[in-house]
Amino acid sequence: MSLWPRSYPPALAVASFALLPMAVLFLLASDADSFFLEHHLHLLSNTLLLTLGTVLGAMLIGIPLAILTSYVQLPLGALWLIVLAAPLALPSYIGAFTFYAAFGPGGEINNVFGIETPSASGLIGASIVMALYTYPFVLLTTRASILSQDASLINVARTLGMSLPRAIMSITLPRAMPAIATGSLLAALYAISDFGTPAILGVDTFTRDIYIEYNAFGLAKAAVLSIQLLCLVTLVLFLESLFRSEPGNTGQPLSICLKPLHITVVFLTVIPIALLAIMLPLAIFTLWLIRDGSGDFDYQIAWNSTYVSILAATFAVFLALPVAYAAIAGPVGRLFERVTYFGFGIPGIVMGTALVYLSLQLPALYQTLAILVAAYVLRFLPLAVGTVRASAENIDSSMTKAARILGAGPLEVFHRVLLPLTMRGVVAGGALVFLESMRELPATLLLSPAGFETLATYLWRVYEAGYFGRAAIPGLLLVVMSGFGLALLLMGERRAEFGLTNKK
Repeated sequence: MSLWPRSYPPALAVASFALLPMAVLFLLASDADSFFLEHHLHLLSNTLLLTLGTVLGAMLIGIPLAILTSYVQLPLGALWLIVLAAPLALPSYIGAFTFYAAFGPGGEINNVFGIETPSASGLIGASIVMALYTYPFVLLTTRASILSQDASLINVARTLGMSLPRAIMSITLPRAMPAIATGSLLAALYAISDFGTPAILGVDTFTRDIYIEYNAFGLAKAAVLSIQLLCLVTLVLFLESLFRSEPGNTGQPLSICLKPLHITVVFLTVIPIALLAIMLPLAIFTLWLIRDGSGDFDYQIAWNSTYVSILAATFAVFLALPVAYAAIAGPVGRLFERVTYFGFGIPGIVMGTALVYLSLQLPALYQTLAILVAAYVLRFLPLAVGTVRASAENIDSSMTKAARILGAGPLEVFHRVLLPLTMRGVVAGGALVFLESMRELPATLLLSPAGFETLATYLWRVYEAGYFGRAAIPGLLLVVMSGFGLALLLMGERRAEFGLTNKK
């Protein structure tokens, strides 16, 4: 009888920890009077309409931009990709907040330029905002697929008389359809689980109603809504798993050179996207900073965000190590890894509801940093697991075997061989967990200790109170910190692209 790998027991413990919120939700929902009410149909329809609008908008923006950045030789091409992918680095509630403040009667555009604009609130406004901050999912997945395709088929089609647009529609896009579907489903998952955007723009969705029920001390009703929302999340995750694209055979890339006039047209077409998604938040926050100054903003809030995010990143990396090594060791370990990924699919508002109830049963945890850090770790542990595993998979097993032959024990092998070789993944995973924790809003609203503000919750309080000018400093700080997440994403994307274009 073979013994389990040493990484299995701690990985099992971490996987059990990841399942805890689900068990708490079902226990809490058992006290509810009814599992489904007529009002829930209204929430379901709004959630589905918002998701549909988000996906359609993300596809309409992301697919053309993927073709543009893959095939067209543009001046400062790397800068174009950075700018177009930048909205993915910003939390959508930043966009929703600034759209709400900028548009409509009495909005900042009306105040500064005297131009009356329609309000950004409601289902249409929320769909536009969500599309602007989720289209990079479609852009990046579709672009990766297009870059992996052999463009010689398009050249042959053009030689036979087919126009370039028709060749792209007939050859490139059908082969990129799995990647398009994957990006679209990721956008759908984001729309279903987002709390800040529908709450700020006044759309009744599951996430908004869960928060209302929580504030009304209706934990059982909030748990029922959370389980219903999780059913939608599970459906999207299942659909996403069906559309995983396989890497294609690379070949000669297609390169299109545009005339200066055409480049100008492309620039004028693309610039409104960057203006709305990136420049508008920066402009609004800067305007408030100039007009109202920094006010009495307490920079301890920025330290609170940093401190709790560092704690979450540290614990997430610590727990990710045995899970990543177990996933490499065998099929049981891979099952443990998949279980931990479930937490990433649980919306923050749902995670917060489950852990609030748990902390009420364990008074020592109620309104403590420990329960808040636990929520961050449960939500973002997969980010650390994925990066650590990617680094660990590249380790030559002969190195660990050689260390054991030379007399090193398991702990010494881990400390002197495995950990140094996976340190790059450890650092990257910790950085990603840190950045996501900095931006997390709903779980922080529900679980943060009394008097403990973060940048995200301070922005929410400012919105609720209507003192928009006080959002300048925390908003700009969040934007800057989110930029580090974009840098990590694009470095990984460029490494992948380099690998593709240098295959022989």
